[in-house]
Amino acid sequence: MSTRVRVVLADDERMVRTALRVILDAEPDLEVVGEAANGARAVSVVRELRPDVVLMDVRMPEIDGIRATEQILGSLADPPRIVVVTTFENDSYVYDALVAGAAGFLLKRAAAEDLVQAVRLVARSDTLLFPAAVRTLAAEHLTRRGTTPPPWVARLTEREAEVLRLMTAGLTNAEIAERLAVGPATAKTHVAAVLAKTGARDRTQAVIAAYESGFIAPGDSGRP
Repeated sequence: MSTRVRVVLADDERMVRTALRVILDAEPDLEVVGEAANGARAVSVVRELRPDVVLMDVRMPEIDGIRATEQILGSLADPPRIVVVTTFENDSYVYDALVAGAAGFLLKRAAAEDLVQAVRLVARSDTLLFPAAVRTLAAEHLTRRGTTPPPWVARLTEREAEVLRLMTAGLTNAEIAERLAVGPATAKTHVAAVLAKTGARDRTQAVIAAYESGFIAPGDSGRP
């Protein structure tokens, strides 16, 4: 990653893109390198410019943000982190985008400082997860759960299962270490093992996997 975080904006409203650009370009460590007015264009722009972060509107013409997210993550060996931007946090499109691989979501009405912090967080592979909101989304929009849990559920050790529940509750590695009375390095090792066993690229995807598999009930806070 370069010194400055390179960002692509994908939104069909020019005014939204302009507002986002003004906010991000005002920061010395952030740089908007490209824009797209629809999902198809977003895919091509990202493939060409290879940004670090994409702010992706979920509802766009030609290809929506969900399909664009799938195409970007499925076609690049080292894809950018994608944050879906939405007007309504309980939008079914948001949950589908998280299932497709988005690293998190952000409301369009978010304050400028929250937007900047979100970009910085995902750029360094930290989590951008709102546990209560994800629980609500899972409860309202979960449709994929089968009757048989996937094999990875049985492969979790008791400690890894506990760590996944804490991740679902939104705890950071440091908070997990404190809760389990272990060192930070040990907590990090457990989180890495959970990611590997669930096949998740990041914490957000591990949490989605926990809901999709039935490991965590949609209304469950995840806290033991």
